[in-house]
Amino acid sequence: MPASLGYAALSPKAPLGPFRFERREPGPHDVQIEIHYCGVCHSDLHQVNEEWGTATFPMVPGHEIVGRVVKVGAHVKGFKPGDLAGVGCMVDSCRSCPSCGEGLEQYCDKGFVGTYGSKQKDGTPTYGGYSNNIVVDEAFTLRISPKLNPAAVAPLLCAGITTWSPLRHWKVSKGQKIGIVGLGGLGHMGVKFAHSFGARVVLFTTSQAKAEDARRLGADEVVVSRNKDEMKKHARSFDFILDTVSAPHDINALLGLVKRDGAMTLLGVPPADPSLKVGNLIFARRQLGGSLIGGIRETQEMLDYCAEHGIVSDIEMIPMHKINEAYERMLKSDVKYRFVIDLATLKP
Repeated sequence: MPASLGYAALSPKAPLGPFRFERREPGPHDVQIEIHYCGVCHSDLHQVNEEWGTATFPMVPGHEIVGRVVKVGAHVKGFKPGDLAGVGCMVDSCRSCPSCGEGLEQYCDKGFVGTYGSKQKDGTPTYGGYSNNIVVDEAFTLRISPKLNPAAVAPLLCAGITTWSPLRHWKVSKGQKIGIVGLGGLGHMGVKFAHSFGARVVLFTTSQAKAEDARRLGADEVVVSRNKDEMKKHARSFDFILDTVSAPHDINALLGLVKRDGAMTLLGVPPADPSLKVGNLIFARRQLGGSLIGGIRETQEMLDYCAEHGIVSDIEMIPMHKINEAYERMLKSDVKYRFVIDLATLKP
């Protein structure tokens, strides 16, 4: 079995450090990837701190993985050694329920198998991309274009698809007025995608200091959400609002900006459920929805679109040994807009 070296948390809230383990021997449908880059998602921090319920340790986080194929199984058709490949948030699902049949494995009726912190069908734990290699079924392996900076592609496999999927599902298109709430790892990708679709993009933020960067990324206008007069000017005018914020905030104020028959979708999971004024939905026939990452098919569609349009994440590269420092900075929102680990720096 392939010997692996990674960084793991050995217990909840523990700092990450070097960890040796083994991957499964590649089977006939498997792809073995030498990992070059892995994005650092805020959900990695949530999981390490066991903030989303009981977790499995030791935990090797990381689900924004880009690297080179080094070995393929006998029945693999879509990859060969030397190809650039990616792995996102899932490495398996039941593959038989209606959601899986529609290419929406993230909504698998039996629950998808996460890239880390999950159990494979044989009961063994999954370990993520803060490591030097990974073995994945071809059905959950993604093609990466050589046209793009592979390090900046890595966050597309979570932050990218998490914003792409709802924008596509709610059919955001040219000429529409679209709101993006929050300018973090998710929000900056939402701005880039909505702008590329030809929409008029308005960025909602609590900080005026983010205005210049928001416009650089493609926002046509920036609204400071704490300013009631600024908010009032946009009442009942948005076709769609994408809310990427996990911190507590007033979703009713945002819903009031959506026009009749418009929609607002939530991506962030706040520590406490927000209070909803139902009249905000009833009296304008508005929709309030949620969205979870994206399926394998739509993730590949997003990657192909990004290659065609030159879209990647804004990143800050870090060496593996600075991951604990990066976690501390993430808590302070001190990153523009995604940390990416250079796995060439991973040492025993």
